[in-house]
This record gives sequence, structure tokens and C-alpha cells, in this order.
Amino acid sequence: MKFQPTEPFIPAPGIRGANAQTIFASLARPTRSPPLRRERKELPDGDFVDLDSFDGPTGAPHVVVLHGLEGSSQAGYVTEVLRGAAKRGWGATAINFRSCSGEPNRLARAYHSGDTSDTLLVMADVRSRVTGPMLAVGFSLGANVLCRLLEETGDAAPVAAAVSISAPYDLDACCRKLDSGDGFLWFYRKRFLRTLKSKSRAKLRRFPGAFDLKTMQAAHTIRAFDDVVTGPLHGFQGAEHYYREASSGPRLGDIRRHTLLLSSADDPMLVTPVIPRSAPDNPFLHVVLTEHGGHVGFVGGSLLRPSFWAENQALVFFEQVLAQRLAAT
Repeated sequence: MKFQPTEPFIPAPGIRGANAQTIFASLARPTRSPPLRRERKELPDGDFVDLDSFDGPTGAPHVVVLHGLEGSSQAGYVTEVLRGAAKRGWGATAINFRSCSGEPNRLARAYHSGDTSDTLLVMADVRSRVTGPMLAVGFSLGANVLCRLLEETGDAAPVAAAVSISAPYDLDACCRKLDSGDGFLWFYRKRFLRTLKSKSRAKLRRFPGAFDLKTMQAAHTIRAFDDVVTGPLHGFQGAEHYYREASSGPRLGDIRRHTLLLSSADDPMLVTPVIPRSAPDNPFLHVVLTEHGGHVGFVGGSLLRPSFWAENQALVFFEQVLAQRLAAT
């Protein structure tokens, strides 16, 4: 049975627009979380990722959360999932991608939209210590990483179910959109580039010659930055090669775990169709496309008492999948 939201998404009065949803959500989500245990996962190449976790009772589900571009485990959308998991008596682990935990990672490379190996290692560790089903939810860049992981692992995927929220399934088209406009698109672009460039300058001080400083400084688009930094540092020939290899959209048919693809048709950072039309052909995919919601927005309720619909529906989806699994045994 295909997943249907338990309630429709109704934007909070006064923030119906896509940019209002996107920006208000990033500012209004509370960042408090359940008590977390910081753990460091050492990686085979000598680098590390930091994890923030809490455990549920024996046999309880455990949710792994993947943040978006230049986010962290402290992002409001991540802590919203953590609070929801704790409320249900589940455990959870929030991954901080390389360089995103507040401490620079050790190598010149960092993370990218198709980087699945670190997350697979984290999931293997989580799987070894939890006794209940493992679940995963990703947001934006993290959602694309999660989908690529599911595509690569197929029938051997380490999770029982997954949720992808506001994923850029076509990275090339996403960057064309972000790089093409003024106004709010300029604001989003500058916000991402500010932190990416700051980290890159720090990288060059530690790894002289890793890339060309002048070219990086002159990059005023996401594509230009990816062409000189992200692509080459992670083994790609440039931005075009990186986008082609890392985009999850063309491979959604390979997913073999029940996965909710949740996006808004008015996502200001994505082009139509925000979810590939081929996605419904895979019976493991559950597509929910709302009319409004922005990018990782989905703010309902009211301005004074906002509610966050997407995170709640993600957890409801997990509950339904687990209930179906239990009924089938």
C-alpha cells in the first residue's frame, strides 16, 4: 500500500510562499535535542566523522539522520527528527559529514552529494550495536546521499526504510537554478558560498596547492566552485562529471527499500519536476509532492506556534512501514 500523509500540508498563515517557508523554517525550528553522546568514527583513510547519538530500549527502532549542504547535527530539521524519535522511545544517530561537526577534518577532501562510503560505515557500526530496525532520513544534500546509498546497495541496503526530503535529484539542474537568478536565489547562493569558501581558504592553509586560490575566490556560482574545488578534491574531472555521477535521480529504480520521496512543487532551489517522473515506476518508492512547502520548509500551524509537517510525516511513514513488517511476520 502506498503511503498517504495522515494529514494534508497546510502552510502557516502569512508564510505560504516558497521563500517564506524556506527561510522561516531555517530560523524558527528549535535546535534543542535530547541528551546526545558525541562519538568519533575513525575512517579507513585516516579522517573522521563525528556522530551525535542516543539509544532507545532493546529492540527499539534507530533513526540515522543526514543533514544538508553546510548543515550539521545541530540543524533544526535534524533536531526535530531527534525529538520525534525520542518521543516514540526510539534511538537516533545524527551524522556530521566531514568538516561539519565544528572541527576541521584531517584531509584536503571533505564531503559531497554522492559520498556514500562514510555513511555506510556509520550505518554498519550502528547496525552492530542496535537490536531493533534501522531507519534513515536525509534532507536536501543528505537526502541525495541517502538515495545514492540505497541505489548502490539495492537488496543489501542496511536500513528497513528511508525518507528523502527536498532532495536535489538532478544536481546539474539544481545548480542551474541556483546560479541563474537574483533576489532570493542570490541570497541562497551567497549563503552557501560564504561558508564553502571560508572552509576552502582554511584547507589551503593546511594543504597548499590542493586547488587554485584565485579561481576559487573568483567563483560566484555553485557550479564554478564545484568545478575548481568539490569536483577535483573528490576524484571528479569537474562539476559536470561530479553532477552526473552523484545525482540520485537517474538511478531511483535501483532502490529496494520502502522509501518516501517528499518534496514541494514550489521548491525554490529545484526545477520542475522536483521528483523524477520515473520514480512511481518503482513499487518501493512512495512519492508525496505538496503544492507548497519550499525547500526543507513545510511549516504548518501558526507563526507563534509553528509545526513541522515533513519531519512528522517521515516518522509516521516509519511507523507504518514497521507496522506492516510486523503484521507480515
